[in-house]
Amino acid sequence: MPDQAHHIEPDLTASCRVIISGGGTGGHIFPAVAIANELRRRRPDADILFVGALGRMEMTRVPEAGYRIVGLNISGLQRRLTPENLLFPLKVFRSVRKAGELLETFRPDAVVGVGGYASAPVLLAATSRAIPALIQEQNSYAGLVNKLLARRVDKVCVAYEGMEKFFPADKLVLTGNPVRAEIAGGDRAAALRFFGLDPSRPVLLVVGGSLGARTLNEATAAALPRLREAGVQLLWQTGKLYFPSAQEQAAPFAADHLYAHEFIQRMDLAYAAADVVVSRAGALSVSELCLTGKPCVLVPSPNVAEDHQTKNALALSTRGAALQVSDADAPRQLYDVALALLADPARQQELRRRIEPLARPAATRAIVDELETLIERRQAASVR
Repeated sequence: MPDQAHHIEPDLTASCRVIISGGGTGGHIFPAVAIANELRRRRPDADILFVGALGRMEMTRVPEAGYRIVGLNISGLQRRLTPENLLFPLKVFRSVRKAGELLETFRPDAVVGVGGYASAPVLLAATSRAIPALIQEQNSYAGLVNKLLARRVDKVCVAYEGMEKFFPADKLVLTGNPVRAEIAGGDRAAALRFFGLDPSRPVLLVVGGSLGARTLNEATAAALPRLREAGVQLLWQTGKLYFPSAQEQAAPFAADHLYAHEFIQRMDLAYAAADVVVSRAGALSVSELCLTGKPCVLVPSPNVAEDHQTKNALALSTRGAALQVSDADAPRQLYDVALALLADPARQQELRRRIEPLARPAATRAIVDELETLIERRQAASVR
């Protein structure tokens, strides 16, 4: 990998220097950017550096958000014996060493880990140097890296109650998940113009997460004729892998405003335009749906640790705040449920009424409050 650590020049005049590490999916990247944005809002001269994994989506998404990023040559363990697994210990050792060099150069006042491959080496290197560190855990079931590192860091900010089963209780702070402030409050009329949609017809937003979701994509492709027949307009985020085939399948329906997108950059406008949302139940998606108050049908991914997306979805559906369809049932049932909801304004209103109280709009501020406490403690110690 390029030896980037030596090319990062810290701003020695900044009021503070902070490293935010992690990524891999939008569920890690967007909370990280929300934290950075709030810190920069409070301290415009803060020097903020991201550390990600080479080849992962944070290497493009973070610079698009206006921040510097350094990539480590790190990846996850595969579930089967592969040459990459044999190299894993060496990659970890090199990444921790590289992270250490970066810390020595950048000299942060605090480090934040949001989960993902790059989080572990940076947190290990920081805590071995007594640099204050904070973990932000998005899910109701804690990730392996965060569980292993929790005893070494100063604070663990969580989105769900009952996380004492994973983390030391004295380090826990219940904050909720950081959501980009601009997600909520989008103007519907402007959103419809932005996407070229008809104000007189209902809009369905389908989001399979930043990397896409096979089940949602296949069910949506099969339902395109039904959506046209029902007069429904579609904003469909497919993810990179599925986009070429989805674009081809949606092309004959473009005149009916049924559109496939690889990635929707303006999710604030997508939410504002949507009457109903079909989504995976990743922690970030659930937090955004609560904040925007959108009627939704959740289809939890079965391909995640300890089936935590089902737990995330149940936190809404058992309160009558969302509808839920299993991944196995989605090919047959998803669009029966989604179309019935689109045709039932009273049911939509009831879901909105029940989901809005579950939002934690102050989550990002609460996390940055904890981060600032760590920064101030470090700066006070360096003065003494």
